Amino acid sequence: MRILKTSIALGVLFLTGSAFSQDLGSETVEVVKPYTPSVNDAFKIREVPSIGDSISLEKKPVTYSIFSVPVASTFTPEKGMATTLERARPIKIYDNYATLGFGNYTSILAEFYSNLEVSRSDNFGIFLTHNSAQGGIDEVEVDDKYYDTELNLNYSSRQRRMNWNMDLGVEHQLSNWYGIGEDYRSELAPEAELTQNYYSVYVGGEINMDESFFDRAEARYRYTGDSHSSAEHRFTVKPTLELPIGGELFNTNLMLDYVAGSFDRNFLSETGIDYSFLNAGLSSSLLVLRDDLTLNLGAAVYYGQDVENSNGNVYIYPQVTASYRMAGDYFIAYAGLEGELDQNSYYEFSQANPFISPTLRIHPTDKQYDAYVGAKGKLSNSMGYNLRASYAVEDYKPLFKSNPTHDIRSSEDYDFGNSFEVVYDKVKTISAFGELSFDVNRNFNLRLNGEVFSYNTDVEDEAWNLPDLKASLEGNYQIGENWYAGANLFYVGERQDQLVFDLPGGPVNGEDKVNVSLDSFFDLNANLGYRFNEQLSAFVRGRNLLGDSYQRWHEYPVLGLQVMAGVTYKFDF
Repeated sequence: MRILKTSIALGVLFLTGSAFSQDLGSETVEVVKPYTPSVNDAFKIREVPSIGDSISLEKKPVTYSIFSVPVASTFTPEKGMATTLERARPIKIYDNYATLGFGNYTSILAEFYSNLEVSRSDNFGIFLTHNSAQGGIDEVEVDDKYYDTELNLNYSSRQRRMNWNMDLGVEHQLSNWYGIGEDYRSELAPEAELTQNYYSVYVGGEINMDESFFDRAEARYRYTGDSHSSAEHRFTVKPTLELPIGGELFNTNLMLDYVAGSFDRNFLSETGIDYSFLNAGLSSSLLVLRDDLTLNLGAAVYYGQDVENSNGNVYIYPQVTASYRMAGDYFIAYAGLEGELDQNSYYEFSQANPFISPTLRIHPTDKQYDAYVGAKGKLSNSMGYNLRASYAVEDYKPLFKSNPTHDIRSSEDYDFGNSFEVVYDKVKTISAFGELSFDVNRNFNLRLNGEVFSYNTDVEDEAWNLPDLKASLEGNYQIGENWYAGANLFYVGERQDQLVFDLPGGPVNGEDKVNVSLDSFFDLNANLGYRFNEQLSAFVRGRNLLGDSYQRWHEYPVLGLQVMAGVTYKFDF
């Protein structure tokens, strides 16, 4: 349309021009205008399209109606109140308790503990314990009583960034060398007292720091003596430093262990024995944590000094452990390679075997390495397991062995084939360990474990008095609210010992040796208790319930079936 209008205008102009050209002469004027279209030139067609659908739907109006009938009600809502949870009454914890029990063989058990609050951060504690029996083992004609009494005083303090504690204690133990050899039983009067008394005094302390590279430190001194003029002093210091390096934890342990003592005589002569050893060590490790992997990379360096003989050596040990969660808590594999220089002492030997003679040679044990691999975890939510196999090499490993018997001299209480010496040897041990634990619920748990051993010695014929198998079964059961019970059954396999007879020809040329085997044994212990209230309870305990007077050491049968009853009372001052 726009083009048509433009053409008409041009035509008019042309005609007009022609008319004027007739008057003005022959001059011709041409008007040229180029056309450039744009969007503005377009226009919108204002038309409404019609729908050609043959079917037309008409919306119908919808109306709603409610049939309302009033209902009479007398309900009046009350004001709402918040619901409170019924909390269980907290268990009352008493600061003091006393236990007293009596049993056959004229046995007595007594315990007393008291915790006194000095201030909000400081506490002072007293602990006294006594355990004794007057003996009466079948076929034992000499006195076989024993008792063990200890008093411990401790003081602790908890500060904002540190806590520390220290304790002081005294201990008195009495035992008898009642394991008389058959050849000497007729020489001793009935009820003869072949008594040994052990005395011990100790003092020590420990400090723990928070937010400091100095993590903790402990120090302890112990004096040990006996009724045969023996004496021993031992002093240990163990500080620990902990430093975070590159996101990992770096631990350094310093160790200083000094022991010195003397015995009045040697077993075969009147010559006294003096010993003195100083062990100084540095152990460092780097703890690496990576998701399911825990890796501890470390090593230890020790310097051991035989002060009495002016002889020293340097020892280097690996200390590497690792564990990996292969299936969460259900399967955790672990392994390790560890070693250390272990300081032996007269006190530790007397605790392991109270029938040793006060004529020992003391020497530290070089635990060169203990390589082990194992797996632990749980088979279900209530059942766990632990399996381990290991191979250990120890030089100067202490072994208890029967002392020689004397036909020439029997002047001491321990000369009648009734005491033990300590011999040292290089022992290689292969062992396998297995354990199952059952935590059925919070009221019942059961634990079963066992370990088998195989020994190889360099000098001695056997690894004396070490069992080839150990096993135990332990369970505890909370019967209702007031009753509780527990039991422990353990098994110790065969052990080997050696008897040495010094005949009149002399202790060297006339020596005669006989190896003896100690039978394996079972021992069943159980306890049953009843709580009258929060403060008072009664108990019955049974020991060696199978009644087997087995020999824990050669010629040393144990007490038969033992039953004890007593009460425990808790209180506050």
